[in-house]
Amino acid sequence: MKKLMICLALLAGCAAWNRPINESLSGSNAALVDITPESIGSGELYVGLAFSGGGMRASAFAYGMLEELRSAAGITGTPNGLLDNVRLVSGVSGGSVTAAQFGLYGPAGLTGYRERYLLTNAEKYMANSPINPITIVKGLSGGANGRNTFARYLDEVLYKGATFGDLRARSKIKTWINATDMANNTPFLFSPETFDALCSDLSQVPLSEAVAASAAFPLVFSPIVLEAHQGKCEYAEPDWLTAARHNPEATAAMKAYGRALESYADPEEVKFVKLLDGGITDNFGTTGLAVERARAQAPWAPMTPEEAVRMKRMLFLVANAGVESDYSWTQKIPGPGGVGLGMSIATASMSAATRSGYDAMRGELRVWEAELIEWRCALPPAEVRRLRGSLDGWDCADLKLFIGQASFEGVSPEMRKELNKVPTRLRLKPDQVDLVIEAGRLATRATPEFNGFLAALEGNDVDSRIQKGIAQGGRRIAPVN
Repeated sequence: MKKLMICLALLAGCAAWNRPINESLSGSNAALVDITPESIGSGELYVGLAFSGGGMRASAFAYGMLEELRSAAGITGTPNGLLDNVRLVSGVSGGSVTAAQFGLYGPAGLTGYRERYLLTNAEKYMANSPINPITIVKGLSGGANGRNTFARYLDEVLYKGATFGDLRARSKIKTWINATDMANNTPFLFSPETFDALCSDLSQVPLSEAVAASAAFPLVFSPIVLEAHQGKCEYAEPDWLTAARHNPEATAAMKAYGRALESYADPEEVKFVKLLDGGITDNFGTTGLAVERARAQAPWAPMTPEEAVRMKRMLFLVANAGVESDYSWTQKIPGPGGVGLGMSIATASMSAATRSGYDAMRGELRVWEAELIEWRCALPPAEVRRLRGSLDGWDCADLKLFIGQASFEGVSPEMRKELNKVPTRLRLKPDQVDLVIEAGRLATRATPEFNGFLAALEGNDVDSRIQKGIAQGGRRIAPVN
């Protein structure tokens, strides 16, 4: 027994741990994307997407949603359908893999994505055997796998060393990768504002490392580490943070986020930020949007004024790849215990945070819609012409936001039963991958808000199209409830 305890202690000392992945910054970080009137174009359509966590299952479900958006080519008249109108993509855990892939490469990044990633073994470099005592001890000691496992694989097969600086140079899509700050118990957004508080250069951070942080499930992975480089830049806290500190009406999410930024700038509080799976605090990655709106100092934020004036229709879709509740242990008196108990606690916490985050985001966007219309209608004609390019066809109130969620509830009970058997892992069987991809397409197709958005693009003439049986993009448009 004594020898066993010594061996276990030695193994614990070999637990994976990570060195900081970020460098210091002398100035301030640039925006995630460079938005110009030229890059916006007409800007009448704005699509935002949020991809949930759930391992390879989530990556495949998000891919299915993107392919369904592409199938709207019959409506938009362009080969990529609605994909060319995606301006924001947010990802958590497994969903962040697809978010980063699409954000970096755009619609072209979907070509071969199934073969290059979804059908492969993303656990190639990982220690993941549940019966290996070394893996178990490492996991209980802080994490069985370090950053040179999943991040390494992602870099090899997808991102090829690309950083957030490369993302900004190549893309027009604002890409949010979400993790969890374990000390502050808040979502951690890989954004310029967050890294300004750390006096750290976001442009040098590899996308693979950010995605690995977003997917760093406790015990399976050790935390991804960032160093706070206080004193190495001229950091001044944003005005909204100063105002929120004394504003009794500031939301709890905004105050928590502001408090986290304060801690990053204080060497007495934070020297190293430890990041784990983003799903722990927000499995949809929608908290960032709620915070962006809550702290906005202008009605059009987080858009630019040009975007807000040119937009007519906005679609914000959440891809929820979560499986249904596990009732197996409710059929008997014992249990759950051990790992099952831990997973039940984690799942309950993540589900509650996810629901509240999604509800908060929907509420914020509804308020934003009203504020945008009020702001647009108060603009003088000269300002509209400057921001929009002309007054032709201008209707300040012609603005509509559609906010919906695609989940396994949008497919048949038979398919849903099979989907609930798909594990939350980074390696799936080919038939499971294809099942989830098809579910992503079908669930998106069944989302009322998505159908409402499509109907709005065609003048809201839904009933006549249904009666005539007109197919759009190879499918029928469902009635809007």
